[in-house]
Amino acid sequence: MTQPTQLRTFLWYNNGMQEALNFYKQTFGEQMEVSEEILTAEHLFTAEFSIFGHEFIGMNTPGGETFNSSISLALGVDGQEEVDRIWEAITHEGAPGRCGWCTDKWGVSWQVIPFQMQGFLGHSERSKAEQNLGAMMQMSKIQLSEFVE
Repeated sequence: MTQPTQLRTFLWYNNGMQEALNFYKQTFGEQMEVSEEILTAEHLFTAEFSIFGHEFIGMNTPGGETFNSSISLALGVDGQEEVDRIWEAITHEGAPGRCGWCTDKWGVSWQVIPFQMQGFLGHSERSKAEQNLGAMMQMSKIQLSEFVE
């Protein structure tokens, strides 16, 4: 074997992948990079890109299934300010969900979860951990100020 096996996420956009790539670049800045694009006479057909080092292949052609929340991209972020920034960008033309889930304009499901949640949900006092879990279950966008320490 000359090359190692790779695992990348494949996303089939029925249309609008170039717009999605531009949006991801705007939202994630230097953490989003397009490494290869294949163009047809009509439009961008495929692209290889990464977000925070996670590699994707995107295809832009009609006929695919629509995205749904059975698979989502989980973003671990640091603090409420980053939760707010990314949540607002994704839901601006997308849709909020529950417990930190949301979908972008193209139907890709994202989880925007602050690293700090691990401490709240794994609190050493079981009653506080349960209270925090209950609070999270009522949230759309995660609000760290709603958890008990």
